[in-house]
Amino acid sequence: MRWDQLELNPRITAAVRRAKLSSVREVLCVSGPDLQRLTGLSRSDVQQLLTAAATTCRPHPPIPALLLHRGECRRLESGLRLSVGCPLLDELLRGGLLVGGITEISGESGVGKTQLALQLCLSVQYPTQYRGLNSGAVYICTGDSFPIRRLQQLIREQSCLRSDIPPSLISSLQFSDHVYIEHAADLETLQLCLSRRVPLLLARGVVRLLVVDSVAALVRCQFQADDWQERNKQLLTLSSTLHHLSQEFTTPVLCINQVTDVFNRSDDSLGPLSSNMSPALGLTWANQVMVRLMMRRLQGTVSRGDQSSALRRLEVVFAPHLPRDGRDAAVWREGVRGLSTCDR
Repeated sequence: MRWDQLELNPRITAAVRRAKLSSVREVLCVSGPDLQRLTGLSRSDVQQLLTAAATTCRPHPPIPALLLHRGECRRLESGLRLSVGCPLLDELLRGGLLVGGITEISGESGVGKTQLALQLCLSVQYPTQYRGLNSGAVYICTGDSFPIRRLQQLIREQSCLRSDIPPSLISSLQFSDHVYIEHAADLETLQLCLSRRVPLLLARGVVRLLVVDSVAALVRCQFQADDWQERNKQLLTLSSTLHHLSQEFTTPVLCINQVTDVFNRSDDSLGPLSSNMSPALGLTWANQVMVRLMMRRLQGTVSRGDQSSALRRLEVVFAPHLPRDGRDAAVWREGVRGLSTCDR
């Protein structure tokens, strides 16, 4: 659809044309703040633009690409799961992370995304009878340094978190020896790591979980608002590589994502309806993700013994096999746990 067919202020239409955004789809691939920088429009103007663009997409809201493959979804429904180490959170995810496909977890800084990723790096090392994958994990850092002290604390507290596992088995596992840490300062280095070093680890069977923390950190550093075409091209190349690794080696891929403010809320939003934040990177990236989870802070705290934690909520934004639902959670010394009604 052409821009002159939409009910927009001519000033907004002119700004869109100057920015060389030729289609509605192109606008939906750019975040609100990036649109402001790219077009020079005000926040309210961009809100009108996004509302008009989103309206033209209905009744066909964006959905993850793999959601269209019903046969693949049925196969994953009956396949292996990787436990997150907490029964309540596993219940939300119907057993844990899918083994195959990209799972994304997004949220504000400090909400607990990295905590959950570290927890999975330990959970993957347990035998399959304890909902692990009997292998290690590769953790790719793109921004901050790897939180080694927190990982060591989680290792020390495993017997507390995983009371379902015999202590003798926990003490026999050399957890830290099976978490392989990589660093990528730009997308080129990340792509090189995913194309060369990670496949070697997967092919040798020494890892069975891939964590990227985070894609958005690199994209936001490397690209300006008017570089959106090249940015989307790079995102598609990256997602293709991740999908290939996941499918070839039957490996769960977890990508940590940042968030951005949203201007309005609608039923076909890419973020949870209960939040004014939305995952970064736009529609192009969202269509490459099979499962999108989001963590957010709630008002209040919860206490347990000598510990206290801010309340969090882990929500399913979309997934081919899960309803949109959520569980309250807290971060303790031993890791991220879901909260039952008696914990509140």
